[in-house]
Amino acid sequence: MNKSKVWHRLNPSQQSVINRIQAECPVKLGAIAQEFGLVVKLATLTANISGQIKESDGVVNIKINRHDVKTRQRYTLAHEIAHFLLHRELLGDGITDDVLYRSSQSTAIEREADSLAADIIMPMNHVERLIKKHSADKKGELLYEAVAEELDVSPTALKNRLDWN
Repeated sequence: MNKSKVWHRLNPSQQSVINRIQAECPVKLGAIAQEFGLVVKLATLTANISGQIKESDGVVNIKINRHDVKTRQRYTLAHEIAHFLLHRELLGDGITDDVLYRSSQSTAIEREADSLAADIIMPMNHVERLIKKHSADKKGELLYEAVAEELDVSPTALKNRLDWN
């Protein structure tokens, strides 16, 4: 299914939860967050901040910038879920991701979160099925836009996903 290297760092139970919810397209990220006990809230964050994740008293809270477009909010949520699954030990002081999904964490940590976020929000079985569905009548940018719309992601996120595989 063309999963990233970081996907294989998840335990089988985590993979199972995500795989089950990925049966539907677009992927219901709120359901994934709920399964892992994450509290997700839309919040007014400064214009250069897309999301935050922080653990306090055993509760993991995710804030998503309410002023971002919906597709960006969805990708940000996938990115923050990825931080939870891969980097929970770093959440004590919180991770704040800017519009480029960069934080005070290393570039490697942020790339891992991006990679897993793409696995979560754009499973390759859906991507390949949708490309096949739309490629008969759409090419180039129109194809990317049609597939991205069904996945409820931006065309840029989809292009990045395809470049990573």
